[in-house]
Amino acid sequence: HLMESWMSNLEAIVEQLDPEGMSANFRLWLTSMPAKSFPVQVLQNGVKMTNEPPSGLRANLLRSYSLVTEKLFEESNKPGVFRTLLFGFCFFHAVVQDRRKFGPIGWNIPYGFTPEDLAVCRQQLMEFTNKYVQIPYKVLNFLGANINYGGRVTDDKDKLLISTILQTYICPEAVEQRHEYKYSTSGLYFAPEASSIEEIVEY
Repeated sequence: HLMESWMSNLEAIVEQLDPEGMSANFRLWLTSMPAKSFPVQVLQNGVKMTNEPPSGLRANLLRSYSLVTEKLFEESNKPGVFRTLLFGFCFFHAVVQDRRKFGPIGWNIPYGFTPEDLAVCRQQLMEFTNKYVQIPYKVLNFLGANINYGGRVTDDKDKLLISTILQTYICPEAVEQRHEYKYSTSGLYFAPEASSIEEIVEY
């Protein structure tokens, strides 16, 4: 989080840095969301890197699965259920990210959802699928839509929308019907019958 009142101090500190008197190994790394109060002088004198979410559902899914290992599936005592619901969370993550490109039609307010939001959902999914015989879909939906992702959502209509979207992917039908359960009326989107990450990526 950016502390706006301290930005002038940061600018003064950076201005006083003397490249001649510092170690050649010295680097100052600053991370921030885009902000108008960030000192222009600091930006102009530095190297800037951006980390944008991938564009499109496929690219977003590939990025999500690049952070998943086969070992993760082995940790689950219900691997089939875990794989299906994890795909649901990854697809949900791709959808909420991709909706941002549609401006106010996608979300009333643009939100900065991150891979960490998905990682928390993944950890909770593992914990709840391993701990309970019956999958607590309501709990997973509440945590995902209202806390992990929804903690950023401030608009009432967006809160309703994000809850509705997640319920499409995290539901008993997705697990019971498996690849027969379609995420959309087009029938193009569904959790694949896959036993490995390689097969999911291929899908």
